[in-house]
Amino acid sequence: MQVREIIQLKGGTLFTATPQQSLSSAIDTMADLDMGSLVVMDGGKMAGMLTFREVMKALKQHKDNLSGITVGDVMVRDPVTAYPDMAANDLRRLMIEKHSRYLPVLDGDLLMGVISFLDFAKAVLEEQSFENRMLKSYIKNWPDEPQS
Repeated sequence: MQVREIIQLKGGTLFTATPQQSLSSAIDTMADLDMGSLVVMDGGKMAGMLTFREVMKALKQHKDNLSGITVGDVMVRDPVTAYPDMAANDLRRLMIEKHSRYLPVLDGDLLMGVISFLDFAKAVLEEQSFENRMLKSYIKNWPDEPQS
């Protein structure tokens, strides 16, 4: 399985913020949409990522007073990225090595979507379920041994 297949399974809906947006507003969006990350877009290009990890760090650093703090102040500016032809096992390894729960998927400069570790787990489960169904069907329809 490749990253492109995981994006197809989950859909390419992107939830975004801008660097100038207040962090409080972005947190509201994340909470309302039950999302753990937002892609930060500036001028039509990805400028970074905002995840709940950056939100928690900002809350701690600013003692829960986020007045005047923007997404650009706390976002990850150069996030780890995946590419469409990447193998699923390489994606998993990268997410674990980099401690990244959310990875933007880029095809050149084109942002195709974001894959979460949950998206990865769902895709693997779906693939395994499909393989199990195929194997069971194959075994069920196995030709009988000829009688002597």
